[in-house]
Amino acid sequence: MHVDYWAHVKQSNAGRAGLILVCLLVGVAVLAPVLSPWDPGAYTGAIFSPPGRDHWLGTNDVGQDIWAQLLFGARTSLAVGCGAALLATLLSVLIGGTAGLLGGLYDRFWMRAVDALLVIPPVIPAILVAAYLRPNLAVTVILLAAILWPGEARVVRAQILSLKERAPVAAARTFGAGWGHILVRHLIPELGAVLVAVFVQGVRRAVFLEAGLSFLGIGDPAVESWGRMMQHALRFTYLDVWKWWLLPPGLALSLTLGAFALLGFALETVFHPRLRR
Repeated sequence: MHVDYWAHVKQSNAGRAGLILVCLLVGVAVLAPVLSPWDPGAYTGAIFSPPGRDHWLGTNDVGQDIWAQLLFGARTSLAVGCGAALLATLLSVLIGGTAGLLGGLYDRFWMRAVDALLVIPPVIPAILVAAYLRPNLAVTVILLAAILWPGEARVVRAQILSLKERAPVAAARTFGAGWGHILVRHLIPELGAVLVAVFVQGVRRAVFLEAGLSFLGIGDPAVESWGRMMQHALRFTYLDVWKWWLLPPGLALSLTLGAFALLGFALETVFHPRLRR
């Protein structure tokens, strides 16, 4: 994205708030081993311990430190969200970009495939993958990317259809440049701002989907996840433990989604000046 775009995002109240929250979340995820003296899967010797000096958010039913689980859950959410969004963005450029450039039967085939994929509820392929494959982070990233790329490919294709009619592309074609050269050297640089916005919105959706799949029990049980924390805590809502076990991951997930939503809204105002009012 051009530097002026980021300058506008920083001038926006929503953009500044989103950037601050995202930076805070990244810092917490990176410094998770430093911010918590406990391993998230280790037994601390205390079961259902309330929040205190030794355990800031108390412990769960098997004596694990909830604060440590919350911090390492941020790592999982951001890693899966960024990985899935990056892979989905690459697929959208590859498929949506080439479909918009080449057109014809190739374009119709991929657009009908995109239409078919968009109407499939995400939980169906997730359950099928969980039934036949051993869930882990890599599988989760690939699964979420497969869910995200069809919608993003439509956005990229629409931009390509507009950009390829411009004079620089016509001049390149006149001098014998191939579509591959035009896509890499002329169109993708012009798509930089759009791709950043698509990536940010992809991270937001991927974080939400990862938490939802973990809440349903679809994912790697050895990896800390906010969704799995909430699922586990719901079994003990009849005890006061839910106050320091269920609420923190729900609040962390809400803040993460809100941060990327604010950042995405600030980017939208760059592309659509009427929204700046």
